[in-house]
Amino acid sequence: MRLLLLGGTEFVGRAVVEAALGRGWEVTVFHRGRHAPPPGVRSLHGDRTAPDGLAALADGTWDAVVDTWSAAPRAVRDAARLLRGRAGRYVYVSSCSVYAWPPRAGYTEDAEPVADASPDADATEYARDKRGGELAAVDAFGADRSLLVRCGLILGPHENVGRLPYWLNRAARGGDMLAPGPRELPLRYIDVRDLARWILDAVREERGGPYNLVGPAGLATMGELIDACVRTTGGTARPHWLDPETVLGAGLEPWSQLPVWTPPDSELHDALHSADVTRALATGLDCRPVTETVTDTWRRLRESGGTPPRRPGRPPLGLDEETEARVLAAVRGVPGTTP
Repeated sequence: MRLLLLGGTEFVGRAVVEAALGRGWEVTVFHRGRHAPPPGVRSLHGDRTAPDGLAALADGTWDAVVDTWSAAPRAVRDAARLLRGRAGRYVYVSSCSVYAWPPRAGYTEDAEPVADASPDADATEYARDKRGGELAAVDAFGADRSLLVRCGLILGPHENVGRLPYWLNRAARGGDMLAPGPRELPLRYIDVRDLARWILDAVREERGGPYNLVGPAGLATMGELIDACVRTTGGTARPHWLDPETVLGAGLEPWSQLPVWTPPDSELHDALHSADVTRALATGLDCRPVTETVTDTWRRLRESGGTPPRRPGRPPLGLDEETEARVLAAVRGVPGTTP
């Protein structure tokens, strides 16, 4: 199989490249040259936002294209139109954010409405940009030859957002550690390597249309994630579990100051952790245990000196030490904490 990655040097794109190379596929990576792609690929340089930025793609044919673009939909439009006669399938890595807010719990791929978007738009906001990218892919390749991968939370090695790396580095620091509860809070996510494997299987099997892509219910809990981080990093951290009311009452921000965590029974939790993935499961979606995701992410972090890569323009995530200590000191003895 001949695969073209638009991107392919960071997180999701990198995982797809590594998985494809592992299968013996011929891989071409089109990127701006800011990061080195994995060895073994054909590397083409260009900036898809610049005039004539796609010139390096003027020639060549591929069985499939994988596009992870998250900004102006017109960049997806231009690439898809250029490649529609020379590629068999267009895989666009989208997001569950395309469903209009707030999505109903248990939403399927047929949920309506979706974000109001245009394939011709400049960058606006994340949900509309992702939906516009979907429309651009379908417009160029048709519904049958375009695969829309609507991901939820993505974790794993090479993460360049900082969610799981925050918890790993915090656990490695040891000492009293704020843990947002409840411990049994269900989490839904997809390991980036399981996502990559599913995408390649879908390419091989010539699938099309939208798929919600996140782990099934029961994959992990907040407690299992934190416990795995503590064990993996040496076990010196002492988690103090705070109930959601205490966390929110302290003015802490879900998702940003407390990465991965969202309050139970909130619109944000339903949006992130209740997608119906029946369709993906029926095609063979298989998810590894949380301990493996945590262990392998920590191994990669240690290889890179403990500093995770970060996408340009993304603010740092997590609690600073002073804020964490202040909140823990204020809630000593409050029901819901554990020593």
